[in-house]
Amino acid sequence: MSAVPPVQHAASGGWIVLKFGGTSVSRRHRWDTIGKLAQQRAVQTGSRVLVVVSALSGVTNELSAIADGADDASARVDALEQRHRDFLADLELDCDAVLGERLASLRALLSDPRAAGRPLDWQAEVLAHGELLSSTLGAAYLRARGLDMGWMDARQWLEALPAQPNQSDWSRRLSVNCHWQADAAWRARFDAQPARMLITQGFIARHPEGGTAILGRGGSDTSAAYFGALLGASRVEIWTDVPGMFSANPREVPDARLLNRLGYAEAQEITTTGAKVLHPRSIKPCRDAGVPMAILDTERPDLPGTSIDRSAATVPGVKAISRRNGVVLVSVEDIGMWQQVGYLAEVFALFRKHGLSVDMIGTSQTNVTVSLDPSENLLSQNVLSALAEDLEKIGRVKVIVPCAAITLVGRGMRSLLHRLSDVFSSFGHERVHMISQSSNDLNLTFVIDEADADGLLPELHAALIDSGAMPVLEQEVFGPRWRELNGAVRPRPVPWWRGERSRLLQLAAAGTPRYVYHLPTLRERARALKAVAAVERRYYAIKANPHPAILRTLVEEGFGLECVSLGELRHVFQVLPELDPARVLFTPSFAPVHEYEQAFALGVTVTLDNVEALRRWPEVFRGRRIWLRIDLGHGDGHHQKVNTGGKDSKFGLSAQRVDEFVDAARALGIAITGLHAHLGSGVENMGHWRQMCDELAGFARRIGTVATLDIGGGLPIPYSADDEPFDVDAWAAGLAEVRAVHPAFGLVIEPGRYLVAECGVLLAQVTNVVEKDGVTRVGLDAGMHTLLRPALYDAWHDVENLQRLEEPADGVFDVVGPVCESSDVFGRRRRLPLATAPGEVMLVADAGAYGHAMASHYNLRGLPAEDVIDGSAG
Repeated sequence: MSAVPPVQHAASGGWIVLKFGGTSVSRRHRWDTIGKLAQQRAVQTGSRVLVVVSALSGVTNELSAIADGADDASARVDALEQRHRDFLADLELDCDAVLGERLASLRALLSDPRAAGRPLDWQAEVLAHGELLSSTLGAAYLRARGLDMGWMDARQWLEALPAQPNQSDWSRRLSVNCHWQADAAWRARFDAQPARMLITQGFIARHPEGGTAILGRGGSDTSAAYFGALLGASRVEIWTDVPGMFSANPREVPDARLLNRLGYAEAQEITTTGAKVLHPRSIKPCRDAGVPMAILDTERPDLPGTSIDRSAATVPGVKAISRRNGVVLVSVEDIGMWQQVGYLAEVFALFRKHGLSVDMIGTSQTNVTVSLDPSENLLSQNVLSALAEDLEKIGRVKVIVPCAAITLVGRGMRSLLHRLSDVFSSFGHERVHMISQSSNDLNLTFVIDEADADGLLPELHAALIDSGAMPVLEQEVFGPRWRELNGAVRPRPVPWWRGERSRLLQLAAAGTPRYVYHLPTLRERARALKAVAAVERRYYAIKANPHPAILRTLVEEGFGLECVSLGELRHVFQVLPELDPARVLFTPSFAPVHEYEQAFALGVTVTLDNVEALRRWPEVFRGRRIWLRIDLGHGDGHHQKVNTGGKDSKFGLSAQRVDEFVDAARALGIAITGLHAHLGSGVENMGHWRQMCDELAGFARRIGTVATLDIGGGLPIPYSADDEPFDVDAWAAGLAEVRAVHPAFGLVIEPGRYLVAECGVLLAQVTNVVEKDGVTRVGLDAGMHTLLRPALYDAWHDVENLQRLEEPADGVFDVVGPVCESSDVFGRRRRLPLATAPGEVMLVADAGAYGHAMASHYNLRGLPAEDVIDGSAG
């Protein structure tokens, strides 16, 4: 087993609390890990160790069914007994000797006189048996392994708080809070237990009126926190089956980042807004007692996990994005509420009457809207109907279900609002029912229809966390990605320019700024796409880079060329006069009529995306064969400005007007032979392609003359070290499945960036290194007029000192250009050698796409030079 990291901030002596969940106690090797961790913690810190355990995974569900009056309760108890017997056999222990009494106690509850009426105290005793069984077998196993491990009943030490006003009978017994402040006598009595290490139960406590009380689902975390606070422990460690808290749910966002360190308040917000790794109620006792917490992975104890304590850096920025489904909105509207004293009190009294806890509140002069979180409420149609009936007496009521709450968590949310324009534009396409910003400045929540939330978290995570916009968070808070921790990351290949350093320096000596293109890399990318058998034809979108050598190379590799202007068409046939026009695709947007006329005259395939052109210039299109570009109503991409789908995009015919277009085309004798949809650039979502093909195929069948589906380009490349190369094999497999579903149509792609971005670099010379108010800037003779992407799209490009590649990057700089604009920045807080000096050659990586093609004479500066490398160095 890997070495366990040392405990931080643990004083010698005292107690450390370790909590293990259901999956952590359900297999023998996990108990071996529990024993090793407990012993190592005791040795490392000189502390005593309290182990808090949950029931075996799935057991509480079975006990809940029995407590709820399941008809097959006896059979369920039989199954639970057999499961524990089998586990004891695996542990090489005698089940009757270890668990006989506990199992008999559970079975006796079925014949208990209370069983028929299922009172809450009886249900609590049933539910308690999961933890009593697991802790008892665990203590026996660890003692058999030679550990000094004592067992104790948590109900002798944790006591539930007295009932609160308006608290339901159910919550008084089955979802209790406990005392967490202990006096010296309590601690002395606890310390007097003889064993160096103890094991006890989570989830259960003593009820003030006697018998068992339950802390509610997930209560074992809270039990550990209560014990940690009562004991003044040096640390409470929550051991689970994930490496810690993440910046988003890894199941929805594989690029979610491990959160290395958080303050209590931030951790509380993350848990209460959707994260399941830690129960929200567990944080307050530790926070109030000043006990540090940690979330760690039982299978991988060598990982650092997430630390939660008071000393976490108070860095502003979005640290996590969460989603809660099943949220219910209740809206009450009444013109008479304006300036009416006590109106809100009357409204909320009705929520209290029905035992409902309000989560978020939004008010106006005539409306109050609240959200109800189902995790904190016993919501049923009967409860909601009764609430609505009462509320109708004071206003017009609307219940909106189901909703999802999307929450951004982090310090200083108010100060970040100006940076959240991309977030607001993302939500602009959805139906937002409520926006709530917390008074403690720790979260911003959007409540939308649940169906609209699908796919939104990865988009928001990419914009707010993966963008690298907050470098301080990268250093202080964010750890590795979920995919990295699970060994699912495909590393970026070593870039070609590292092997061509000498030749690049020679080229730079002839003058900078200068673009250099590596044709072997271009051919490698082209051949990767040629191997995708499901694709029938491939065009290169020349707007990415129209350099003649690139066009010739790709045509030699079997690619056609896609153009968006008459100028591009003329350039293509000037560079390649013998090129068959059938290999050229013209896909303009809002082009003047003469461009369509000359495109038809050249014999290329023409794409059209609006009905108005047919009506304005019918003779230009009459009798032609064309492709139709459709806006499918949604888009994707690495930045809002490259999202080319949806009502805010200028591209494509609205899907609602396809029939109108087809009727107009038929009236002019036009044959629609292809359908086209390009919905964004830098798209990593594999489902995007399947959905596009399915939707286009549906339109194609309706039209009847379509043979080709053009699914555009937009394939991403890994611009930063944290990015993965696009998985062409997985993409190819997905397209093969699509072709099997829609065999009647040939697939066409038209990539640009994927082919040329990595083959190009920009060379620039350092003009000056200047310090100002604690920020040191490296100035280049290249700027936003040379490479516009960082200024236009906030795009990332790696920046390297080509002359000092082997030196450590021990300095932090902003890299800027000479243009008179504040946006003339290649990157902020970039790590470069501290000795970087004027006159040295800098390299901006992955600049082969949309680099020289977008360059300008702004500030009357010159265009960059271009060079081509064909063949390897040496």
